[in-house]
Amino acid sequence: MIRNLLRKRTLEKMRLNNKYWCIAIDGTQIASFDYKHCEHCLKKTYRNKDTEEIERVDYFHNVLEAKLIVGGMVFSIATEFIENEYEEYEKQDCEINAAKRLLKKLKYKFKNLPICILGDSLYACKSLYDICEEYNWKFIFRFKEGRAKSLWNEFVELKNIESFKIITQDSSKTDIHEYVNEVYYHDIFVNLIETEEIKVKEHKNFVFVTNIEITNKNATDISNAGRSRWKIENEGFNNQKNIRFDITHACSLNYNAMKNHYLLVQIADILRQLLEFGSKALEELNLGIKEISSRLLESFRRDTLTTEDIAHINKRTRISLL
Repeated sequence: MIRNLLRKRTLEKMRLNNKYWCIAIDGTQIASFDYKHCEHCLKKTYRNKDTEEIERVDYFHNVLEAKLIVGGMVFSIATEFIENEYEEYEKQDCEINAAKRLLKKLKYKFKNLPICILGDSLYACKSLYDICEEYNWKFIFRFKEGRAKSLWNEFVELKNIESFKIITQDSSKTDIHEYVNEVYYHDIFVNLIETEEIKVKEHKNFVFVTNIEITNKNATDISNAGRSRWKIENEGFNNQKNIRFDITHACSLNYNAMKNHYLLVQIADILRQLLEFGSKALEELNLGIKEISSRLLESFRRDTLTTEDIAHINKRTRISLL
C-alpha cells in the first residue's frame, strides 16, 4: 500500500526540499517483566549506589521502528526487534546495532528512493553518518553537547566566526536559525543548525546535525524536518500505547505472538490514519475501505500456513510494511 502511494505521487508535497522522503527512526519498549520471559529478553540490573548490591533486575522487549513522516501521518515501513539472539551472549543487542540492521533493510527495500533519515541525538554518531553516506541518503539528527564534545566545541567556535543567521516569524512564534556548514568531524564534513524558538510563554532551543548543505532558503525546512521526528513518538508510539492500541499489553506470553501482534497493530494504524486523514490518498489507490477490508480478510482465509511457514516460527522475525 505504501509503495502504491509513493508510485502514484500522492504524497509528493510532503518531500523535504521537494526531493527527500523523511523517515524517522526510534525505539520503544513493548513489554516488561520482573522475571526472565524468554531467551531473547533484554536485561537491566539496578544496584544500590552505596553497597553495589543488586536491588532488582528488569527484563524487557524493545523494538526499533522506521516511520515515513507525511504531514500529520506516520506510516510504519520497517521494523527491527531489539533482541538477544541467544540465551548466552557477551554483549546485549542495542538500539545502534538494530539501527544498522534497519537501515540495511530500508536500502534493500527502497534501493533508489531519495531518503532523509531523522532521529534523536542517540543516532548522531559516526557509524550511522557513514551508512547514510554509503547509501547516498541524507540525515538530520538532533545534536547535543554530550554526544560528541569535539564537534560541539567546533560548532560553538565557528558560530562566533563564520555562522549565518536567519529569522522567521508567524502569528504564534519567532524562529532564529543560526547555522555553520562543513564542520570537520572524523574524516567527514557535517553541517549544524541551531534553532531558537520563541513563543509568548515558551522558549526552546534545538541543534541538528545534517549532511544537507544549509542555506537561508532551506534553513527553516531543515529545522522543521528535524523537529518532525517527534511525530514518531507522539503520533506513533504515544498514540499506540496510551490512546488506541495499548501495544505494551502482553496479549500473549509467546514471544513470536507478541511480535506478530505488534506488527498487526502497525498495519491497522496505517489503515486508521488513511481513513481519518488521508481520504485523498485512498482515492489515489482506487480502493474503498470495504474493498481494503475484504482483501485483508480474504488473505487471512486464503493464505493458510504451510509446513515451511511453521518451521520459521522460532526464527527471528523481520517484517517491512510496504
